[in-house]
Amino acid sequence: MKNEIIVVGSYQVNCSLYFDKSTNEGVIIDPGADPEMIIERVDSLGFKPKAVLLTHGHSDHIGGVRTILDTYQVPLYAGEFEKELLASSTANLSAYLGLDITTPPADFWLKDEEVITIGTIQLRVFHTPGHSPGGLCFLDESENLLFCGDTLFYGSIGRTDFPGCSHEVLIDSINRKLLPLPDSIICIPGHGPTTTIGGERANNPYLQGGNFV
Repeated sequence: MKNEIIVVGSYQVNCSLYFDKSTNEGVIIDPGADPEMIIERVDSLGFKPKAVLLTHGHSDHIGGVRTILDTYQVPLYAGEFEKELLASSTANLSAYLGLDITTPPADFWLKDEEVITIGTIQLRVFHTPGHSPGGLCFLDESENLLFCGDTLFYGSIGRTDFPGCSHEVLIDSINRKLLPLPDSIICIPGHGPTTTIGGERANNPYLQGGNFV
């Protein structure tokens, strides 16, 4: 498997092109902005997208979705509790920037602990609310790789000062869903550098004394 990160938009979102190197088929995760740049890179790689996956529905993570879907005619996957954010520019915060960013409804509304298979890629879905009501993380157990969106960052966690956010809920999500994973799991966050579960368990100031199970 190959994961190529394209940093998009003014908020520097990590958009992932995740695909099987033997088939060149895979998924685009969080095409938040700059869809033309994403398309150019997809085409130059000979990568054949089979789906768009969203870790959550804030505007900085969904701004390129419509163009990507129109270009590749692939299904959209998102969390079952993100329907309002995808449909409302007020809920996803783009209205406060003078923008009207929305997406079509997802073709597949994902639930906690669901396992999705797209081509040769198999991902376990974790519902990790706190930064948004329906925030998700996607785990490829065979590759030791976690796409964790804005749930967990290198040395930090997602913001919880937006409507629908909760610091307590986010910490609980991380403690219950992410920290029990092996130390070696590589985390691809929604912004900033990659990290590992072990590194964040040991060093993240928000998670010390985390009471994880």
